Amino acid sequence: MHRQVRSIAFYTLLEALSNHLTWLLLLVALTGIGLSGFLKELALTESSQIQIALMAAFLRISAVFLLATFVVSSMVREINDKVLELLLALPLSRTAYLCGKLLGFAALAVIAALPFGLLTMFFTALPQTVFWTISLICELWIVAAFSLLCVLSFRQTIAALSIVMGFYLLSRVISAIKLIGQDSLSTHSTSQQAIAFLINSLSAVLPHLDTFTRTEWLVYQTGNWSELSTLLVQSLIFLALASSAALFDFYRKNI
Repeated sequence: MHRQVRSIAFYTLLEALSNHLTWLLLLVALTGIGLSGFLKELALTESSQIQIALMAAFLRISAVFLLATFVVSSMVREINDKVLELLLALPLSRTAYLCGKLLGFAALAVIAALPFGLLTMFFTALPQTVFWTISLICELWIVAAFSLLCVLSFRQTIAALSIVMGFYLLSRVISAIKLIGQDSLSTHSTSQQAIAFLINSLSAVLPHLDTFTRTEWLVYQTGNWSELSTLLVQSLIFLALASSAALFDFYRKNI
């Protein structure tokens, strides 16, 4: 089984590299440098801080979008081209296939995050670059696992990608929504209690991605290992939950 997992992961990564994804990542990196450098010249004060903040935000969002798009499109293509059926007709368990895909997408996330992290090294201290890069890898792993879950459930590119982007946006703002709701929903009407319960439930289930890959680590150098370890634990918990849900949904479907 371990050999099967490694083989699936290898060919998943090979597919990404053969689709010129590395060139697209390079284009995104150059665009981020150029755009942030241009806006730096327009800033009147703290131009260096503005440059690194804009570049970091652009690289993070681009990495998430590119990885989610590749995961969804790759899996949908395998399903539509009957490649998935062909693989499962071989002596290959669904567990090995899913674990191999997750491992391949995880390796792709590392390949995407490392060059982006190296770019930030020229603008801030090395420890902060390390914190930011590791956090970006964890964030991409969460997005990849949830993308795989969505595409196995819906099997349509637009539907799966839309849900992934909605999940990412909601995970980014759920802490702010909860904070706002603590005051605006302080009364005890039934509808407001229901809304408060919904917000608290979402906050408990969703990963708090607003605490991941924080730009202030690079700008103000506030990152530390204690904070990063919390993010690592949160990532592992969500990866376990998303992988288990994907595996359960995968086994219950007739392919």
